[in-house]
Order: sequence, then structure tokens, then C-alpha cells
Amino acid sequence: MRTIANELEGITVGAPAHFGSLTIFPLLRAGGAGDEPDYMLLEEAIALGTARVTELGIGGSVPELRFENLGEKPVLLFDGEELIGAKQNRTVNLTILAPPKQSIVIPVSCVEAGRWRAESEEFRPACHIMYSRARAERAEQVTFSIATSGARQSNQGAVWDEIAAKSERMGTASPTQAMAAMYDSHAVSIDAYLHAFTWAEHQAGVLFAVGPQALGVDLLDRPETMRKAFPKFLRSYALDAVETPRSAPLGMSEATAFLAHVGGATPMTQPAIGMGKDVRLTGGGISGAALWAEQRYIHLCAFTTDGNGSPAGLQTRISRPRRRRAEREKG
Repeated sequence: MRTIANELEGITVGAPAHFGSLTIFPLLRAGGAGDEPDYMLLEEAIALGTARVTELGIGGSVPELRFENLGEKPVLLFDGEELIGAKQNRTVNLTILAPPKQSIVIPVSCVEAGRWRAESEEFRPACHIMYSRARAERAEQVTFSIATSGARQSNQGAVWDEIAAKSERMGTASPTQAMAAMYDSHAVSIDAYLHAFTWAEHQAGVLFAVGPQALGVDLLDRPETMRKAFPKFLRSYALDAVETPRSAPLGMSEATAFLAHVGGATPMTQPAIGMGKDVRLTGGGISGAALWAEQRYIHLCAFTTDGNGSPAGLQTRISRPRRRRAEREKG
């Protein structure tokens, strides 16, 4: 198994593009660039009817869902992937490569605090993933949970609070406090970012900066996977960029320094949910994770962090959203 530093040594940082407050550096892979992935993306598998995501039984469980892969290939679910429907919207807590012909339980976080009623039997994938600031904090929370209890849980209360605070800053009203409402209400501004950036040949990843300080990276094993997923990742970066004042582009030296910090982060490795090994990254102002499977890194994500994401307690009971609704009704 290679180290993260070894993995990044084989990556070339391309020339940046800048729009508004977002700078994007393409991360390029040499050799094997045309290889087709030996897995399917979640939306592909669901569209073909070879995968389904449902609540865990009739009663449901806020921090867990059931994923069924009925197909012949593994299915890739990204860290931060949002799942819409069922009793409440969730996001996936870490990248998962789900094995073929198996049903597994996947760890998730609720991103719709004000709903606990069924809208559909199955979930559908959103066209975005969780915005980068929330992903950074949640990644740190999950790492803390693994280190202290072995569970892959977030601090659910902190996730709700972060979404509520961002919704207020962005002037988004949602009767169920749904994270997806922010993407819907700011769709025009997000589309402007989608039109400003394009996937480049051999591009397997993105190093991005929102303003002068918030940096992150998403690196995949195949350029073809990034080509398909590029709009989904870009929407998540754009939601943070929309609320950030316009800024000057990030320089190449800052970008390469950030990658060096990612490569130097302290790893913690354990068996993954599904296939492979889950590698958690901490230290040096970095929070992130990587999935190692099939003798390669399938997905690496890392973010700058202030180190305050470690939760004081994990709140994942179904009663929490109900209590919040009751408190609002009393108010």
C-alpha cells in the first residue's frame, strides 16, 4: 500500500482557473489516463436499476442506511454524496466502494433536520455533494469517532448547526432545514461557476481554494471518473464560493504547499466499509480521508481545518429532529 505522499508524487498540478472567489487547479495523471473505471458511479447504478438505497428497516435509523448492489461491478459512493428522499435527506460519511451482489449498511449524516416522514421508498442521488466547509468539519468528526469508539459517525448536532448557520447567512428558507434548499435557491449563481470551469484532459482531481485561505482537494483514480463527477464536485465548491467575497487567484506556490501538507498528514488506517481500507488524515491543519482498494487510491479528499471539528458528543437519535420541530412550534 502506497503512502499518500507517494500517491501525490505522481500528480501534476495544472495551470489554475479563477472565477469570483474560487480558484481551481486541475490535478493530472500521466499514463493509464484512458482506462475505464472497473466500478460504477452511484447515479449510473441507480439509473440502471442495479443499486438501491433505502432506510434501515421500517423504523429507520438516522446515522445508517441500507445500500444494495445488485450488479456485477462495485459501486462508488463519494464522501459527502447527498441522498434525497425516504424519511430525510442524508449525506454519506466517507467514500465507499460497495461490493457487487451484496447488501451493506452505510454510515450517513442527516442534512434535513425538520423532516422524519417518508417521501419515497428509495433515495435518489443529488446532482451535488455536501459543500466543502461542512465536509471538512464532518471528516474531522468522523475521524474522531473512529479513534474514540470505532464508529464512523459524525457529530449530528454540529452538522445541523452548520447547515442552519450557512442557510441563515445565505438567506435560504427551508421548512425542513434541508441543505439541498441552498443549492436550489442559489442555482443561478452556482450555474455561473459551472460555466466558468471545465474538465481538462487527463484531469483526475481538483485542488480548489475558496478565497485566500480555505483549500481542499478531491483526487480520483481515473480521469474518466472525474470527468463524470466534475459538475457534482464543482457545485459543492461553488456553494461556498457564492457567499465569499471575490478574491485574487491562489498562487501555484500555495497550491503545491497545500499538497505537501496533505502528504505529510498523519494517517490512521482500518478496514473500510465495503471494499478496501479507509485512511483517515489529521494533523498540520489538515482533515481528510482516502479509500485504498484494488491496489490503488480510489478517492482522496482533504481540507484545511481549524482543528475545532472534534465533537464533544455524538447526537444521532431520531428524537433530535422531532425535538427541534417541537421547540420551533413552541416558539
